[in-house]
Amino acid sequence: MDNTLLIKNIRHLVTCDDKDRILEDTNLFVRDGVIVSIGDSQPEASRVIDGSDLAVYPGLVNTHHHLYQILTRNLPQVQNLELFDWLTKLYQIWKNLTTDAIYDSSMAGMGELAKFGCSTVFDHHYVFPKESNDFLSAQFEAAGKLGVRMAVSRGSMDLSEKDGGLPPDSVVQTIDEILRSSERAVNQFHDPKEYSMKQIVLAPCSPFSVTGDLMKESAKLARDLKVRLHTHLAETMDEEVYLKEKLGIRPLEYMERLGWIGSDVWFAHGIHFNTDELKHLAETGTGVAHCPASNMKLSSGVARIPEMLALGVPVGLAVDGSASNDGSSLMEEMRIAYLLHRLTSGDKAPSGYEILKIATKGSARLLGRPELGHLAPGMAADFFAVKESRLEFAGAAFDVSSMLSTVGIKAPVDYTVVAGKVIVDKGILVGVDEEALTRRIAKHSKGMMQ
Repeated sequence: MDNTLLIKNIRHLVTCDDKDRILEDTNLFVRDGVIVSIGDSQPEASRVIDGSDLAVYPGLVNTHHHLYQILTRNLPQVQNLELFDWLTKLYQIWKNLTTDAIYDSSMAGMGELAKFGCSTVFDHHYVFPKESNDFLSAQFEAAGKLGVRMAVSRGSMDLSEKDGGLPPDSVVQTIDEILRSSERAVNQFHDPKEYSMKQIVLAPCSPFSVTGDLMKESAKLARDLKVRLHTHLAETMDEEVYLKEKLGIRPLEYMERLGWIGSDVWFAHGIHFNTDELKHLAETGTGVAHCPASNMKLSSGVARIPEMLALGVPVGLAVDGSASNDGSSLMEEMRIAYLLHRLTSGDKAPSGYEILKIATKGSARLLGRPELGHLAPGMAADFFAVKESRLEFAGAAFDVSSMLSTVGIKAPVDYTVVAGKVIVDKGILVGVDEEALTRRIAKHSKGMMQ
């Protein structure tokens, strides 16, 4: 009975499968991190959880984050700035990152995500004060401690202030340094197997902090090494103006010239694509990570998500960096996304359930993980559960598939399970002293400011 888990008599199981099934009074049995069965049987298990008051959902998948930004949340000096000015100020703080700060901020950010139902985290890390993979080691160590499934980027910047970019010289490297470090990171950390707990993505930061040569060479290397590609794109009009003035072309055309299009590529934000570009994304299977809270805070705009979905563009959900969101709850992001598109698109907006599917199955597609994002035998045992008798859900259980997006919850979920292991138990992170971690974060933040 080792490594087995049974959730019995589940009140509602929202599968997010191709048939959009919602099962009632059912059982979910897990062995060695994989769902073995869903149905009537109740095999013996090393742990049994009573699901008679639970709604169970697939684990949420976060497709874009900057976990180190936990250290610079809620800074008054940047609260009213837009992206370029916001970045310019914050880079002067972020250049002081240390390995210990990376570990603790990764613990805090992923811990918060897990407490709100997230089982898989992609972190776009691209600030490397030294040419080193120590930061990536620290992030994977934190993920292992928490039990979270993680993908980390070996991000990069080679266009500093002196060359017309935004970052300071101390956090950029040469193309050769970056490519060597990227290949080393893939060889050291990347596990391509099904149910993998750790993977690497190559992710130069953005068109205004990276040269075209680095973008082109990173794409070649990623495809040689069979890993995915990610960057920021079409986030602001400033970016569009920058590329039009510099090269006379729009951002997506620029990226396509550099080899950055296809089903192994996804872009963060994608706010300012035009209609023809949306069609091209759909045709090529190129994805978009939607970051509604960040886009609102930085006044960047509203991504055309209803049109993307109608055209078949792969879309996932993300919280973005905690300094541009000030939170790390993908659950909150779901409700923000639902309300934002109701406001801007009316009856063409995604339903609450469609938002849930963006955050689960859609996000898993962006990361190239078909074994994640819905619940069925053979799928990874990643899911979360909430009690339906919570006061927050009083009178709201008419549609449990939409409930989390339309009504939402502020308190942590009751259970989060990743690879069959309970990592959030009755709303509490397993094996983590949250107060001590919070004190360490405050110390790191103060040190970086000084």
